[in-house]
Amino acid sequence: MSTPVPQANPVPAVAPAVDPVGDPTPAAMDGRASGDAVEPAAPTPEPDPEPEAPKLPDGTPILPCAEPPPGMVCIPGGPFVRGTNDDEPANARPQATVWLQTFYLDVHEVTVEQYEACEKGEGVAADGRDRPSAPCDRAGPQYLDFDHPKMPIQGVSWFDSRKYCQVHGKDLPTEAQWEKAARGPDGELYPWGNEPVTCEHAIIKDARGRSCGLPKAKSKPETGRPWDVGSRPVGRYGLYDMMGNSWEWVLDWYSKSYADCGAECEGTDPKGPCGGAESCPRHYMRVVRGGSWYWDASRATGVFRRPHFPANEPFHHFGFRCAATAEQVEVLRGRGK
Repeated sequence: MSTPVPQANPVPAVAPAVDPVGDPTPAAMDGRASGDAVEPAAPTPEPDPEPEAPKLPDGTPILPCAEPPPGMVCIPGGPFVRGTNDDEPANARPQATVWLQTFYLDVHEVTVEQYEACEKGEGVAADGRDRPSAPCDRAGPQYLDFDHPKMPIQGVSWFDSRKYCQVHGKDLPTEAQWEKAARGPDGELYPWGNEPVTCEHAIIKDARGRSCGLPKAKSKPETGRPWDVGSRPVGRYGLYDMMGNSWEWVLDWYSKSYADCGAECEGTDPKGPCGGAESCPRHYMRVVRGGSWYWDASRATGVFRRPHFPANEPFHHFGFRCAATAEQVEVLRGRGK
């Protein structure tokens, strides 16, 4: 008879530890009794849509400001208040809202040294060659002491001014562009707001005399002269000398009022009578803006409009600055300007 094989003592089963808090079921975790209905989680909210780009009245998107070429600033597009309803100047009536596409404007008035360089054929043409394809015409001041390199060029015609801008891939600003740059969107009268112009703001004639009392060298010192560009504090958009120092040619033909001009001075990006074309029936004068060293504060406002024959005959000491569209700026950027 065989000897029975002893059996190993069975290992008792170990009961799982009991969580004193209770069973970690979803019902216990969210405080609901077992068997309660489980509500679905709230959906993740959709992100807010990107704001729609602002548009001109015809639906064209207003372009954002890009990096401007050296020596220029960007003027954002949109509506602005142009003109005045005051009795004077009557040629700036009526006040109205005008729209502009984003554009670019020279920080300073074109200087003597810049214009003389263009006369010599220095610079870069719009077609990218090393020299302008059409160098600037001979022009300039007829007074002594007006030839300092950093002074605004004086004595140029409208034609001289526009040719300079076009040689450099730009154009003269329209009258609306110039006024938006000087006044901002809300119709303030000056580049610094509505505080009246003084010689602390601009180079004008005051109680001390023309040029804020600075005499001209040699003959007729009392007539004064322009100062170097940027001699007064910067105004809105980073622009200098929008008031005083030098009158500035703009693109438009002159009309005796905005009301007389009609639809061609209204809406979006107006260019004045005949759209600024080379010839315009019954229109013989272009426009200069901004006042000068020679005139008092009444001319150095954002609304004062002065007409003159584009050939600058009879001769006057006018200057200018240039503007550029976004498309022109792309060309300038491509050639490193």
